[in-house]
Amino acid sequence: MRGIKIGTAFGIPIRLNWTFLIVLPLFAYLIGSQVGMIAEVMNEVAGLGIDAGAVAAGNTPWLLGLSAAVGLFVGVLLHEFGHSLVAMRYGYEIESITLWLLGGLASFAEFPEDWKHEFWIAIAGPLVSVAVGVACYGVVLVAAGGSNAVLFVFGYLALLNVVLAVFNMLPAFPMDGGRVLRALLARNQPHAQATQRAASVGKVFAFLMGIIGLFSFQLLLIVLAFFIYIAASGEAQQTTLKATFEGVTVTDVMTPREQLHTVTEDTSVADLMSRMFEERHTGYPVLDGDELVGMVTLEDARSVREVERDAYRVDEVMATDLVAVDPSADALTALQTMQEHGVGRLPVVGGEGELVGLISRSDLMTAFNIIQTGGTPGVISGRRQQAGDEPGIF
Repeated sequence: MRGIKIGTAFGIPIRLNWTFLIVLPLFAYLIGSQVGMIAEVMNEVAGLGIDAGAVAAGNTPWLLGLSAAVGLFVGVLLHEFGHSLVAMRYGYEIESITLWLLGGLASFAEFPEDWKHEFWIAIAGPLVSVAVGVACYGVVLVAAGGSNAVLFVFGYLALLNVVLAVFNMLPAFPMDGGRVLRALLARNQPHAQATQRAASVGKVFAFLMGIIGLFSFQLLLIVLAFFIYIAASGEAQQTTLKATFEGVTVTDVMTPREQLHTVTEDTSVADLMSRMFEERHTGYPVLDGDELVGMVTLEDARSVREVERDAYRVDEVMATDLVAVDPSADALTALQTMQEHGVGRLPVVGGEGELVGLISRSDLMTAFNIIQTGGTPGVISGRRQQAGDEPGIF
């Protein structure tokens, strides 16, 4: 998740996503508009003795609303540091902590698969929130009979941080409680299977949150439900892919060089269009000997007017800014590279710049289906040819 970097703590960049700039004043307004009611509730629950009339007078509600909203996000930030510092103790890299619409998000370079690591990392955040809540209540006790503003802000933060801890412990994967659930499930079953089961529970909770949010007109709860559902589905899919492609390299999956259709730089655009029609291909790697120098597609050829296609060569229209992958790279790395760059296939290039193959989404999905049904990387190429797949088609 992208955001504006505002600082670094413990070597972790802290960022603000643009949605935070919307939700902070919104929270400040919501709290400020209900200061009197909130004060009365806290007086009844905890006997704080806040003068509800005093905190609701003049501009005080808006100042208290802003202070409480900022304090709430400070608590969220500390919550994420709880996760992050425990993760770093176990040797995991934290790329950043971002404050955004739904609170905070610690970005891990790699999620833990050791169930004990995940359990303590997940539970650390809620424990920090409880500790912050207790500390805020300690301030309330010390300031008893003092400033109404101090009693209101710290009383509110004491309550909200404990509520935050309890809410996060709901078993709605990928929330903290859902990650604790996955960790406990992973004690005696494969990590991917534990993820699938935790994600299923998370989706049920997301559905219930969405229904409650819909009937209570709580837009934020509806947004949270969508986030949980999508995030649970995405992480379950990613975990399944990682488990399936463990130990599988690009070489195991790619269409090898000898099965590819290629063109040279000096091929005319007219000849290229003829080959596309005859071979039913819409794209080709462009070679200079064995070296890959570009990729040319039907869209590139169409950029030349029909009457000029005999005069133009492939090297005048081809793309040369290529994203390639090494043959020894993990198959999952190739898929992630395709997703990052929005492409459907990648040339596989050796150490000398020579083209050794091409890997596509269809290659990876064929491999995925074969491995899922008990096959091995060694039979993928044979199965692809038996199925009649055309190698190298764009």
